[in-house]
Amino acid sequence: MTSGLMAESLPSPSLLLLAWIVGGLHALAGGLTYAELGAAIPKAGGQYIYLREAFGRLPAFLFGWVSFSVYLTGAVAAVAVAFSTYASTFFPSISPNNIIITSPITVSAGQVIAVVMIFLFSAVNYIGLGVGKIVQNVITVIKIASIIIFVIAGLAVGTETPDFRLSFQFDGFSSMITAFGGGLVAVFWTFGGWEYVTAVGGEIRNPQRNLPRALLIGTGTATVLYLLLNIVYLRALPMDEMAGIVTIGETAAKSLFGSLGGRFMVVAIIISVMGALNGAVLTGPRVYYAMAQDGLFFKHAAEIHPRYHTPAKAIIYQAVWASILTLSGTFEQLITFVVVVNLLLWTAGAAAVFALRKNRPELPKPYKTWGYPWIPALFIIFSIFFVLAALLDAPLEALAGIGLTLLGLPIYFYWNRSNNDS
Repeated sequence: MTSGLMAESLPSPSLLLLAWIVGGLHALAGGLTYAELGAAIPKAGGQYIYLREAFGRLPAFLFGWVSFSVYLTGAVAAVAVAFSTYASTFFPSISPNNIIITSPITVSAGQVIAVVMIFLFSAVNYIGLGVGKIVQNVITVIKIASIIIFVIAGLAVGTETPDFRLSFQFDGFSSMITAFGGGLVAVFWTFGGWEYVTAVGGEIRNPQRNLPRALLIGTGTATVLYLLLNIVYLRALPMDEMAGIVTIGETAAKSLFGSLGGRFMVVAIIISVMGALNGAVLTGPRVYYAMAQDGLFFKHAAEIHPRYHTPAKAIIYQAVWASILTLSGTFEQLITFVVVVNLLLWTAGAAAVFALRKNRPELPKPYKTWGYPWIPALFIIFSIFFVLAALLDAPLEALAGIGLTLLGLPIYFYWNRSNNDS
């Protein structure tokens, strides 16, 4: 969905692909960095645990607060609504545009279907990580196979010849940074989620070996597939016709293969959306479980189901709040607010590598970040650049995200004091 939006601000195919390459290298650097953390501290909770061990309870709580209030639950809500949006291609009655309730709040059929999907995938993950893993693996194989088929066929029949000469049609340096930075923020959202695997570190076999492998293979594969998809889009449509097209995958498929090809792409997107939804549903509860163990979340979230061995209550809490966000219709704005915050949290997570090497030399390090200290440093520098770009591109939303994070401070002090008093 993002390539069409990026084409509005980036004036040439070369800059579009360059943004994807930079975003892929950024994600790969993040994967290399987080691999050391995951191998050293393979516990449920992922980044929450790393921040706590490196910098203390408050930074870790702020990560968890943003994750529950907006980032992970908002992602669950957004992806669930995306499912109903694409599924309405075949079943128009479930479209988000089909309003079924007007008072006291406006609710569409698409939002109702989204809530059903949230609880469906929550139930899948409630009854065991093994079930959730099987669902994720099946969806991933189908998704990647669909992308590869589309890429091979698209490269074979595409008729456009993109002009890959670098074009710098900007009014000045600041406008170039704003445009390219805005494109990179969209790329960051597309790559976002590579760190999800660390949240289930405590439930992975041989995490010291498999976590680094998952991060490196995952980010590397995603980078290659995104680049190939964008080349196919450019072979299907001129750059000016791509601009502003949200359904770029479906539009490109229709241009290349006709209406049947467009419908095939919609099916592939629906499968991809289900994979993203399952991944987001699986991740969040492990963070809230770790928070509850520290007395910084609802205490029942720390309970493990006696039969299924999952953080069952945490899964329910997430499903309920994500459904509320879905029905309120505010999740899209909230996700925009949290872009900058998540980048700052990524920066803090990468900085944890430096802090733990200095302050916790006794920690086992079965995997050490390749290219240390340059790779983590470059990841931090580029993340800060993304933050500045987001501030230039959408200052109100970025500042709102920072304000939302600060709202977690009184909640932290309340829970921390209650935990100390008990």
